[in-house]
Amino acid sequence: MDLITIILLAVALAMDCFAVSLANGIALKQFRLSPVLKMAFLFGLFQGMMPVFGWLLGLGFKSIVEQWDHWIALIILVCLGGKMIYESLTEKEDEVESSPALGWKSLVFLAIATSIDALATGLMFVSCSEVFLLAVIIIGVVSFIFSFAGNSLGIFFGKRFNFKVEILGGIVLIGIGIKIFLEHTLDC
Repeated sequence: MDLITIILLAVALAMDCFAVSLANGIALKQFRLSPVLKMAFLFGLFQGMMPVFGWLLGLGFKSIVEQWDHWIALIILVCLGGKMIYESLTEKEDEVESSPALGWKSLVFLAIATSIDALATGLMFVSCSEVFLLAVIIIGVVSFIFSFAGNSLGIFFGKRFNFKVEILGGIVLIGIGIKIFLEHTLDC
């Protein structure tokens, strides 16, 4: 696998991070470096580390991972998206505006859910281990950059909306879960 292919793979894997970060940025509406860096760090870390786990699993458990990865991503993203929509619809006027998905627990679940594909791609590195470390680093760095950019753009555009854009964020999360699920079930 050459460098261009690895970079394209990293960009493709980072698209889910970008979309989720964009949705969270829209919900956040105000730029605060700490939560944006926290999300970017966790997304980069999980996207970079999941191929390692996938590679290790690929040594003996490839069929088991492929059977359940899409279900795991679907359940996590639908639950988190539904929670965002619910909290948006039940939010009281006097509550301080904040994103419901920026707590550590929610961020870890989002990082896991968006990196399921990275886990699966780790399986393909079993046959080309010579570029594996480079690929892991590139995937993690690109995911960090895309997450940071997604949050920043979401915050920029979130300030310009007067309706409950958290609903859009929840719909995006549910859509990503359905997309992952359909991609895996239609490939079978």
